[in-house]
Amino acid sequence: MEFNVHHIAISVSDINKAVEFYSYFGFREVVDFTAGDNSFRIKHLKSGDFIIELFWFRDRVKTEKKELWEDLKINGYRHIAFKVNDIHKALEKLKQDGIAEEDTEVSTGKTGILYFFVKDPDGNFVEIVQDNRNL
Repeated sequence: MEFNVHHIAISVSDINKAVEFYSYFGFREVVDFTAGDNSFRIKHLKSGDFIIELFWFRDRVKTEKKELWEDLKINGYRHIAFKVNDIHKALEKLKQDGIAEEDTEVSTGKTGILYFFVKDPDGNFVEIVQDNRNL
């Protein structure tokens, strides 16, 4: 039996802003469901074989966002990562388009990949990586 990654679920405060943000990374909307009482919505965004499942709830629970290192200490899924061929070009493009902060820098991770982080409209971490390892 083979298992392959299918999707990641992200709860958001503004589903339209989230669609716009993730569309920037090549995802396109393929499913839009709204509950009959408008209490929640689900949208599927797809890129290749991978889906981001967005959830919006009228009665959502708000949480305080933490800095990256503190966020990583919390059990559970912490971020999504997108792979690029040239991380420095990607960073410049994201800065030009107002997605990455001007002081964002490329770092080398403890596992040997190049990376930097941006945040989606809700402050969820999105990692951009260049992985040249032959794994």
